[in-house]
Amino acid sequence: MTGSRDADDGPETRPAPELAELAELSGVSTEFWDWRGRHRAPSAATVIAVLRALGVDASSPAATAVALADRRDASWRQTLPACVVAREGQPLPIRVHVPHGHAVEVWVVTEAGERWQLAQLDRYVDPRPVDGALVGEATFECPGDIPLGWHVLMARVGAGDATTQASATLVMTPAYVGFPPSMDGGGPVWGFMTQLYSVRSRQSWGHGDLADLGELARWSGELGAGFVLVNPLHAASPVAPIEPSPYLPVTRRFISPLYLRVEAVPEVAELGPADRAQIDALSRQASSANATDALLDRDAVWAAKRSALEKLHAVPRGAARQGAYDTFREREGQGLVDFATWCALGETHGPNWREWPDELQRAHGPEVSAARSELAPRVDFFCWLQWLADEQLEAAQGRAVGAGMPLGIVHDLAVGVHRNGADTWALGDVLAQGVTVGAPPDAFNQQGQDWSQPPWRPDRLAAAGYAPYRDLLRTILRHAGGIRVDHVMGLFRLWWVPEGSSPVHGTYVRFDREAMVGILALEARRAGALVIGEDLGTVEPGVRDFLSERGILGTSILWFERDGQGRPLPPQRWRELCLASVTTHDLPPTAGYLAGEHVRIRDELGLLTRSVEEERRVDAEDREAWLDVLREHRLLGEHPTEQDTIEALHRLLRLTPSRLRGVALTDAVGDRRAMNQPGTDRAYPNWRLPLADGTGRPVLLEELKGSARAHALARVFNE
Repeated sequence: MTGSRDADDGPETRPAPELAELAELSGVSTEFWDWRGRHRAPSAATVIAVLRALGVDASSPAATAVALADRRDASWRQTLPACVVAREGQPLPIRVHVPHGHAVEVWVVTEAGERWQLAQLDRYVDPRPVDGALVGEATFECPGDIPLGWHVLMARVGAGDATTQASATLVMTPAYVGFPPSMDGGGPVWGFMTQLYSVRSRQSWGHGDLADLGELARWSGELGAGFVLVNPLHAASPVAPIEPSPYLPVTRRFISPLYLRVEAVPEVAELGPADRAQIDALSRQASSANATDALLDRDAVWAAKRSALEKLHAVPRGAARQGAYDTFREREGQGLVDFATWCALGETHGPNWREWPDELQRAHGPEVSAARSELAPRVDFFCWLQWLADEQLEAAQGRAVGAGMPLGIVHDLAVGVHRNGADTWALGDVLAQGVTVGAPPDAFNQQGQDWSQPPWRPDRLAAAGYAPYRDLLRTILRHAGGIRVDHVMGLFRLWWVPEGSSPVHGTYVRFDREAMVGILALEARRAGALVIGEDLGTVEPGVRDFLSERGILGTSILWFERDGQGRPLPPQRWRELCLASVTTHDLPPTAGYLAGEHVRIRDELGLLTRSVEEERRVDAEDREAWLDVLREHRLLGEHPTEQDTIEALHRLLRLTPSRLRGVALTDAVGDRRAMNQPGTDRAYPNWRLPLADGTGRPVLLEELKGSARAHALARVFNE
């Protein structure tokens, strides 16, 4: 790639050589290419701030020199690597460090308890002085035929009374994920993509729920759909005001109880008449919002559901139900207890744990343990809610598969979590402090983005054996036919923005892609699910090839599919391993996009970096180029209606080799409003719009089933 350096990125702003080396050894980028193909370099101040978030002091040349020397010796101080992630079929050399001259043997204990002795390779490495002693390096080979799974790597150093042992996590991951057996031998599969909270039925409490999801999946399956892709169902704070964005949760591992259908809880049948009457009254009041075009009121929904669920939690459970609940709690372990404790403490002290009493800010301290005992009924309540959510998710997936869907429900994994939420409290230093994740400027978000989310610390995540990452994947995949990973490039590198800085003044931090992608592949394989990576925007060279090599699908949005000259990419040249769609939740539905809603909104909100006239001209040219493609393929007549054009655009997806084709549910009802406008917070009603038609009239699930638009789009893919 060629390009020129920006004038404001001169040598005086670049990191000095020692700082640059320290940054590179720490995984911090000191140069990158922007979306226009220009070579960029972060300032020294940005690099220093990002290193500080990684626990590295580079505040002065002297501190940098000390940190650099420490970084060079870091791996030599450890007998075994913090964590080893291997790929099936590929032998992997493992470097083991021991006092010079000491004997060492290395073996693996698998999940099943089998012992695999590792052979030492004939590879000589000069010993190295570390902390005043000579350290040697021996290399052992991990064979590529060790079973898939989570194993323990062991090393014994020395002999006799001087023997020491070390251990580490070893993860054997699949070489390829691909499609689950349910799609074997079949052709392309289509499905609806939706924001579940916006999809309400007459029984909803003003907010789409898991029973609605099950019914949507059943109906979609009867229409011929093979999946329903939903927004992240991650939990928000149980204390108002509830964050509306599903992409800014307090945890990514657990589920928002806002999605519970109260009447589907078995304990409802055990209620006395008075309590049942109170729940019926709460239901009538909450469901009255379904018929209005008002923005979704999550605070009101949760207040009503919490009141009803508290009554149900007090109902004695029979032996079978109690046994199932106990099994769930045992399976989820300390992670569930930590989350429930955070929720209970949040009710008492507020949702921002950084403002709690100092002694409660350490999740695993004795004071928190004492508080957990005092709040035991509330802790149990929040654990119980997760059990209900797990049951209702299982039922929804069962309805999807029962309707003939080869995949069923495909879940979404957000990039990160709220900086003041449960995960940052419970996971402690596995998440970085002093920085947030975002995105550099690109064609659609020309001022960059700051998502206000703390990233994983790559070093601490590896030291934890990637267990926090594994655990959240397992929860999401337990009742799923697939998982969509938002901003999948974050498994390779993330754009870190020092707190208080503009998103423009950030830099990339690298992750171990073999570990992040491999563990995702392993957990998906075990769940029988496929993986979709959202790889839109600025994509590092090689990322798409690496994902394709591992059998992970990409994402293709029609409006963004261009060739090297910026022209529409011919449909036959689209990727096979991808989810192809016309639009996405960060754009207006197709009717709105055709009308230029995305330009109008960004102009009104001050998000454009060029004149609105220029933006409209470029947008009109882009749209017309795609309409020309439709005409070339005889998919569009001379005087098409809006609906004709929408159907033709979706019909174009059928000409691609893409194995998955997605239809925005908003296109099935004629909605014109974007669910989200990136780069805004409260200036636009992000994530608060109910499903509605082109006039803004709410469309309930019962009406959706009779939608002529929905049936027409289904026929496009079933022809």
